[in-house]
Amino acid sequence: MRDLGVGSALLPFLGGLPSFRELRAEENRPPRRLVIMFSPNGTLPNAFWPESHTVDGEGLKLKPILEPLAAFSDQMLILKGVHNKIRGDGDNHMRGMSCLLTATELLPGNIQGGSDTPAGWAGGISIDQEIRRFLQSQESTRTRFGSLEFGVAVPNRADPWTRMCYADSNQPVAPIDDPGRMFNRLYGGAQDRKHLSSVLDYVHQDLHRLAPKLSRDDKAFLEQHVALVRRLEQDIATAQSEQELQHPEPEIDPDIELVNDNTPQISRMQIDLLVNALANNMTRVASLQFMRSVGQARMRWLDVEEGHHSLSHEPDSNEDAQAKLLRINRWFAGELAYLAQKLASIPEPGGFGGSLLDHTQIVWINELGKGNSHTLSNIPFVLLGGGGGFNTGRSLDFDGVPHNRLWLSLAHAMGHESLSCFGSPGHCADGPLSLA
Repeated sequence: MRDLGVGSALLPFLGGLPSFRELRAEENRPPRRLVIMFSPNGTLPNAFWPESHTVDGEGLKLKPILEPLAAFSDQMLILKGVHNKIRGDGDNHMRGMSCLLTATELLPGNIQGGSDTPAGWAGGISIDQEIRRFLQSQESTRTRFGSLEFGVAVPNRADPWTRMCYADSNQPVAPIDDPGRMFNRLYGGAQDRKHLSSVLDYVHQDLHRLAPKLSRDDKAFLEQHVALVRRLEQDIATAQSEQELQHPEPEIDPDIELVNDNTPQISRMQIDLLVNALANNMTRVASLQFMRSVGQARMRWLDVEEGHHSLSHEPDSNEDAQAKLLRINRWFAGELAYLAQKLASIPEPGGFGGSLLDHTQIVWINELGKGNSHTLSNIPFVLLGGGGGFNTGRSLDFDGVPHNRLWLSLAHAMGHESLSCFGSPGHCADGPLSLA
């Protein structure tokens, strides 16, 4: 920045420039990125799992929940038969949520759920943070933010039902579910959202000074970045002027009104910020948490007035509940499709070819396999994108393997090949899953 004659406020705009990325390229290959997306309360197996779990030569035949992702079927890997086998204290929702990414037991504690034994936080690091730690340990893959944790409608209360990311044992990481707060974290600048002024006002002179020193590709990339920042600022300011960015809260938080009609708007702003952070090399690891385990979001934009968790407990014979759960899960799939489309629309900087999606591994997860049975078996894992180098366009049935082995495969795919076990040692003795 000294050589370019610009101040530190311009730092968020420099990391993604193609020429800068070429200087940081490791082993002549594009960056490897990871995004974990979570949605709660299980799935509808009959509307989710493809009927065939082999490569049929005709591409995946997607069931209704996954139909919004049809455009990306050749970049998807759907995994059945991957179980969360972590046992111990806490109920299945608690272990489903806080043991999902950590793959280790909950610590003893005094948080009482639906089981006989209370529990505390998870006893280990989550896979996203393990990969973050690995990437940050190397100069060539280090980023300004090692990871970014985005939330959509995640309550402020902290307990094993609301946290999936862990920096280490007994160290939950809270997501940021306010786009304004996340924007300020990424760009700094105006802190008073009621009088939000443009971050671009602060860097205007430096941007003007920098432009003549950039290549054509750098100029084009910087112009796209500036345009996106300007649009995000306007979106956040408009939303703030119309109403507070409120979110759905579970009914066990009785003092908070159930207001969630603008959740779709918040979701898209968070996804735009997430993609922008990846494109500009602010981070290579991110998570996107929708709501929470046992969450009672009322998704009125889908014509659903009942709480999500209550609906998930209804029997399979309740056709009205099944239809509403289908709409809910299809909506989550649609948000994943929006994320994938945004990544696919951005060329990979640095002259590597392809798009951001080609070099990003998205993993869509859920804390339960099926809501009304509270099962931790057959967790619906969907892998999307080319960042892991997996053989995609197919659905596989692993017939009951521990999910520890999936996370080990993911770590190896992200370059962390020295990791020999992840989570509880008894569940990863057979090594990583074969996904090549």
